[in-house]
Amino acid sequence: MPAIFNNTIKSRNRLKPLLWAALLPALLVAVGCYQDGAPTPAAPVGTAAVEGRVLLPAQPAPAGVVINIEAREIPEGVRVETVVEGLEIPWDLAFAPDGRILITERPGRIRVVQDGTLQAAPYATVNAVHQSESGLMGIALHPDFAGKGYLYVCYTYRDDSGRLLNRVARLTDRAGAGTDHRIILDAIPGASRHDGCRIRFGPDGYLYVTMGDAIVPELAQDLDSLAGKVLRLTAEGAAPADNPFPDSLVYTYGHRNPQGLAWHPETGDLFITEHGPDRDDEVNRLEPGSNYGWPEVTGAAADPRFLDPLLSLTPTVAIAGAAFYSQGRLPQSWEGNFLFTALKGAHLQRVVLAPPDFRSVQSREILFKNEFGRLRAVEMAPDGYVYFTTSNRDGRGRPRAGDDRLLRLAPLPPGPLARFQPDAQGNFSLELAPGTYQLRWESAELGSAERRIAVRDAGKIDLGVIELTRGDKVFHPGATE
Repeated sequence: MPAIFNNTIKSRNRLKPLLWAALLPALLVAVGCYQDGAPTPAAPVGTAAVEGRVLLPAQPAPAGVVINIEAREIPEGVRVETVVEGLEIPWDLAFAPDGRILITERPGRIRVVQDGTLQAAPYATVNAVHQSESGLMGIALHPDFAGKGYLYVCYTYRDDSGRLLNRVARLTDRAGAGTDHRIILDAIPGASRHDGCRIRFGPDGYLYVTMGDAIVPELAQDLDSLAGKVLRLTAEGAAPADNPFPDSLVYTYGHRNPQGLAWHPETGDLFITEHGPDRDDEVNRLEPGSNYGWPEVTGAAADPRFLDPLLSLTPTVAIAGAAFYSQGRLPQSWEGNFLFTALKGAHLQRVVLAPPDFRSVQSREILFKNEFGRLRAVEMAPDGYVYFTTSNRDGRGRPRAGDDRLLRLAPLPPGPLARFQPDAQGNFSLELAPGTYQLRWESAELGSAERRIAVRDAGKIDLGVIELTRGDKVFHPGATE
């Protein structure tokens, strides 16, 4: 089991500080519902009426059909768990369909975490040049990893003349190891710093690659160079026909050292994070073919030649990995939030984007400042958790016992369970104080349904008709098993 730290983040909109045990009888009331054989007391002022109707085969409910409603508060907070320790400069994460977590270590190893345990033997070793900030960096799995077994890495190497360059290569997952190294994209300008190298497959199935300016700022404005760019390529390394510049891998340009890539879960917009010089770390929303200004400008320059960032940070925090939270285990208030790590700033930052287009910042929150040291990778995983890594052994941090570590955000334990029943027609009304709740409707005869809801203020929330299912079957009025 992962170790649990006593680090919790509370929502600003949490319930009033009263004991749940005292609140629960007053918070939940159902039409025709009983708890411990007695009618539930009337709801207090300031709660919301959550109403709906369970779809029944007939009305009133046939004899012997019993429907239970369960309500449990999901606290508006998170905790940090340690998944594994003993990593060496973990740089990026990828999650295999079978539950394995693949982690790149900058000296040139890919490590595997399986069933919560760091495997002793490397999954693969890449001949990367680890010098200052260079080495093995990005990793991404092919969209059909389960079928093809392809994974992609980005790393720094040295050519025959001694120059540092970057490349993208493909490995194949065979018998629990990464084999068959194949170069996909080669001879990208590299250096001991400013190599970019975050890679991700986008929703369109193409591979996106961030590239730093290789400590030659003017390359970022040179469309004949791949340095200082975000690239878009096929899984075989070719330029897609609809790229903004004909026969070019360049998707956007004018970047200094982009470190994070993430797509908004609702709009599909692509966001990146990138290091500034002595000011203006940036979060940018990418538009194909656009110029983001480096080295001519930094931050919000209001220059019509360039696109301004939606967020710039001065003093800089050495902004690193990025991810969007979506449909996971954390409280509902985190849905759609943009997350990024900070190396120098030693924190995780949570950014709420303003609807309806989610292209401006509504609010920001700094989490775990100096609690874990330098933080680099952050990723939303298929299991619903947010994973992130420390980077305290990279030569710029202060290693602590157990470093480096793979950590994850998890929800606080849920509140006590309360059970109720709808009336004979299936109607129910629950009075809930502000908070997030997991609701479950269950019948041994008809099946079950679940829904998570967020109650923001007093009023009425109509859940409509709740259809109970068993397996793939949905029970409709008049239906029989």
